[in-house]
Amino acid sequence: MKEFIKKMAVLAIPYRSRLIAGIITGVIGGLLEPMLLIVINFVANACFPRPETDGLAKSTPWLDSIAKLPEPLHGWLAGWNFNLTLYLDDHTLNYPTLIAIAITIPGVMLLRGVFSYLNIYCLQWVAIRVVTDIRIKVFSHLIHLPVSFFNRTSTGELLSRLTSDTGTLQSLFSNSLATAIKDPVTVIGIFAYLLWAHALWTLVAFLVFPTCIIPIVIYSRKVRRSAGALQGRFADLSNVIHESFTGNRIVKAYNLEQTVVGQFSATAREFITHYMRLVRSMEIPGPLIEFIGSIGMAAFFVFIVMSSDKPPSAGDFVTFAGGVAFIYRPIKMLTRLHNQMEQARAASEKVFALLDEKSDLITPEHPLPLRAAGAEIQFENLGFTYGEKKVLDGIDFTVKPGQLVALVGASGSGKTTLTHLLLRFYDPLSGAIRIGGTDIRQADPAELRRQISIVTQETILFQDTIRNNIALGRPGATEAEIIAAAKNAHAHEFIIDKPEGYNAMIGEKGVLLSGGQRQRLAIARAILKNAPILVLDEATSALDTESERAVQAALERLMEGRTTLCIAHRLSTIFKADLIVVFDQGRIVETGTHEELLKRDGHYHKLYSLAYEK
Repeated sequence: MKEFIKKMAVLAIPYRSRLIAGIITGVIGGLLEPMLLIVINFVANACFPRPETDGLAKSTPWLDSIAKLPEPLHGWLAGWNFNLTLYLDDHTLNYPTLIAIAITIPGVMLLRGVFSYLNIYCLQWVAIRVVTDIRIKVFSHLIHLPVSFFNRTSTGELLSRLTSDTGTLQSLFSNSLATAIKDPVTVIGIFAYLLWAHALWTLVAFLVFPTCIIPIVIYSRKVRRSAGALQGRFADLSNVIHESFTGNRIVKAYNLEQTVVGQFSATAREFITHYMRLVRSMEIPGPLIEFIGSIGMAAFFVFIVMSSDKPPSAGDFVTFAGGVAFIYRPIKMLTRLHNQMEQARAASEKVFALLDEKSDLITPEHPLPLRAAGAEIQFENLGFTYGEKKVLDGIDFTVKPGQLVALVGASGSGKTTLTHLLLRFYDPLSGAIRIGGTDIRQADPAELRRQISIVTQETILFQDTIRNNIALGRPGATEAEIIAAAKNAHAHEFIIDKPEGYNAMIGEKGVLLSGGQRQRLAIARAILKNAPILVLDEATSALDTESERAVQAALERLMEGRTTLCIAHRLSTIFKADLIVVFDQGRIVETGTHEELLKRDGHYHKLYSLAYEK
C-alpha cells in the first residue's frame, strides 16, 4: 500500500498548489465539525440554563469548560465572557439576543459548507488532471509498443485499462482523498474535545471502539480480491463489445446476433456476481461499526443513570450525544475509504503493469543515419518465428535501387512477414536487413518508416474526412498536393461526386466507402508520402478491372526511380517485375523474371498454371 500511495503522490506533484489548497481547506472543514459541537453547547447552555444560573455568562459548565483551555484562548474567551456577563446583567435574554446567539450555529454550518466545497473542488481539479495525465501516459506508452504486444493483448482489455481502471483512480483522488484529509481531522478533533470536556463519559462510550477495527481488517482483503476480479470481467465486457461492433457485418451475415447477445449476457452476469461481492465487502463494515457505536452509546446512558444523582446540563448532554453520533459517520467513511483504496490499488496494478511493459525492439541510443534513396536492400539469411512456428528460414536476396521485386507464394508462406521485418514491426531472430549497408536495427525506427510508403491488402483508414486520411501520408501537405495525389490514385473523381467533397466523413475504418474507394485513398496516401521505398501488399486487389488498370498505371509512374516490394496473389500484376522471389513454407524456392521462371517449369510455373488454367 505504501508503494501505491507513493506512486499516486508522485503523479500529483505537478498540481501541488491546488493539492495543498485542497488539503488545507479539508483540514479546516474537519476542524469545524468539533467547532459545531462547541457552538451547540454554547447555544444550549444559553437557551436552557440551569436553575441556579441566569444564562450563559453565569453558567458554571461554560466557565468550567473555558477554564480548561490553554492560553491565550482561555484569556480571550474569559474576557469575552466578562463582557457578555455585563451585557446580560443589564439585558434579559430577549428574542433579539436569543436569535443573535442561535445564529452562530448556521454561521458555523455556512463556514463548514464553504470549506467543504473548496476542499472537493480543489481535489477534483487535481484528480481529473492526474487521471488524464495517466491516460495520456499509458496511451502514449502503448502506442509505442511493438506489434507483438498487440498480437497478444485484446483491444477490449486495453480499453478497460484506459477507461475503467483509470476511472477508479480518479474516484480515489477526488472523493476518497477528500475523505482521507477531512474525516481523520474530524475524528481526532471531536474525540479530543469530548475527552477534554468529559473524559470519563468519553472513555465509557468509546470502550468498544477498538472492535471497529475487526470488520475493517476482515473485509479489506475481500475487497481487494473482488475488485481485481471485477476489473477482469469489465475487460471481458469491453472485449465482447469491441469485437461485436467492429465485426457487425459478419455478425449479421451469419445470423450471430443471439450468439453475441448470449456471450455478452453471460459476461455481464459474471460482472454482476463480482460487483455484488464487492458491494457486500464494502458495505457490511459500515453497519457493523454503527452497531458497535450504538453499544457504546447505550453504555453511556447506563453509566449516566447509575453514576450520578445530578443530571448533566442540556448543553453538556446535547454536545456529548451529538459528538458521539458525529464521530461514527467519519469513522464509517474512513472504513469505506480503506476499501476504496484497496479497489484503486487493484486497478492501479493493472495500469502500472501496462506502463512496465517493455518493448522487445531496442532503439539504439546513438542511431546511425539511414538514406534509402538510391540504396539497395539486402536480406541476409533471415530467420523468424511466431511463437514456436517457424515463418522465415534462411531468406537471402538483394533488391537493387529502383527495382520492382515481387514476392509470390501461397498464403502463409512468409511474404507479409518479410515486409513487417523491413518496417521493423519485429526484429528477426537471425540474420539482418540492411539498407545502403546499414543494419536497420542500428537506425532510428521513425526515420526508417519515414522512408517507406505502404499500401496494405487490409486498407487502414480512420474515422475522419477524406482530406485528413490522405494527408496522413505527409502531414502539412498543401491542398494542391493532396488533390494531385488523389488524382494520381484515380480517387479524385469519386471524391468530388460527394456533397462534402474532400470534407466528407468516411466512417469507422472507411465503412461509408466501397472497397475500391478505400483502396484508392490508401494509394493516394502512399503517393503523397513520396518515400524512396514502396511496399505494396496486393494494393489493387479490391479494384475493378477498369480502376485497376488506371491505378496500376499511376503506381508504375510512382515506382519510377523507387525501390518497390510488391506482394501479389494475382500474378498479372507482377509480369513486369525486375525480380520475382517465390516463397514456399517460409523459404525461397525460386528467383528470377517472369519468363525465366516459366521456363524452369518449377514452383512458379505451377502457381501460374493454377491461376490461368481453363
